[in-house]
Amino acid sequence: MYQIMKRKRCSIAMHLLLLACFLFGDVHAQEKRTDTVAQKDVTDILKKIFKKKPDTSQAAKTTPGIAILPTLSYNPSFGFMIGAKIAGGKQFGRPEDTDYSIFGLEGVYTTKGIINIQARHNIFIANNKLNWQGNWQIAKYGIIDYGLGTNTSSYKGRGFSINEFPVVNADSAFPIQYKCIRLWEKVYTNIGTDMFVGAGLSFDFFNDIRDEKRLEGKSTPHHRYSRRNDYDSVKYAANGLLVAFQYNTREHPVRSYGGVYFDFFFRFNQTWLGSTKNSIQMQWDLRKYWSLSKRNPEHVIAFWHWASFLLGGSLPYLQLPATATDTYARSGRGFTLSRFKGPSYAYFETEYRFPITRNKLISGVGFLNVQTASDDLRQGVFSYWVPAGGAGLRILFQKQSRTTLCIDIAKGRFGSSGIFFGLNEAF
Repeated sequence: MYQIMKRKRCSIAMHLLLLACFLFGDVHAQEKRTDTVAQKDVTDILKKIFKKKPDTSQAAKTTPGIAILPTLSYNPSFGFMIGAKIAGGKQFGRPEDTDYSIFGLEGVYTTKGIINIQARHNIFIANNKLNWQGNWQIAKYGIIDYGLGTNTSSYKGRGFSINEFPVVNADSAFPIQYKCIRLWEKVYTNIGTDMFVGAGLSFDFFNDIRDEKRLEGKSTPHHRYSRRNDYDSVKYAANGLLVAFQYNTREHPVRSYGGVYFDFFFRFNQTWLGSTKNSIQMQWDLRKYWSLSKRNPEHVIAFWHWASFLLGGSLPYLQLPATATDTYARSGRGFTLSRFKGPSYAYFETEYRFPITRNKLISGVGFLNVQTASDDLRQGVFSYWVPAGGAGLRILFQKQSRTTLCIDIAKGRFGSSGIFFGLNEAF
């Protein structure tokens, strides 16, 4: 066991070294780019259709940009789903020295009683003196589980996925329903050019967990893991303190043409805060962008790396990092929500973005991603890799905020494929 832990720590240390070289290879602030080719968004098209003159006033330029995306899907365990996603943004200071603030709201209801209400925000006050990041959720929700790690070749997909759920459950899948309350909040203060330090609190409560196949008398990954790690399989919590560092030269938070975003933090789950067990996690979110054209800065190569490593203690099953459990649930296109999970998890994605129409109303993307996860037995986090890839369209909703409607088709290993809708770029 000592040798396993030693190899794991050496692997993480090497990973951090490579990460630092990649991140700080470009330490200068990113200059904001402006299109030299006129853009048209959905609002412009509608105004032209209804022969309404465009509003060119200063008030129109500072009005919060809001987009709404209706959602509709189906899963046999959760029923027909209907809901909506709302994305918006606002400038709380001068664009020259204050980053654009964004927020999102999502609501889902299904015919089998699944309800999810979730709000997220990333707010910068004037002069970037403070940055608030939050993720709040109250839900009766669910996942279609496939066990721990990425060496799960026994699962074969039987159906097409729409957003986070498959339309047909495989025989090897394990549906789980649960109630949860999530309250995350971090506040950062500026300590220098493009750098912030911060702290926060995170509360994740899971109750009334219904492991459907376990209720039928079958053995399930959730039950086995909970028994091995001494968790009540019906309810548990992971509540902790957050200590964070942020480095941000990103040119725009919604659809960046250049720069770097790096959010690094430690999470200390503590029983005195109500956590079922103590644990320590190290997590980060790294995004880097290269614009390939001054005339058309929307030609972008983008890179995303999101990772979480368990350094000590243990986590309850539904709290394990997994596919699409990043803040905005956009990772792992090609697979369903929580398809791969483990105590430690790493995700990599690269994307090429390009305009299709001359007026930038419609753009395209091509992407490749790969993910890896450990289990709580012998499989290490970098032992098995699972790739996916796809392509998509972007429709420009509002050019001031760069808000887009995203439609992606993706395919992964083990027969997995799906169509994924979203507001704003995946990263």
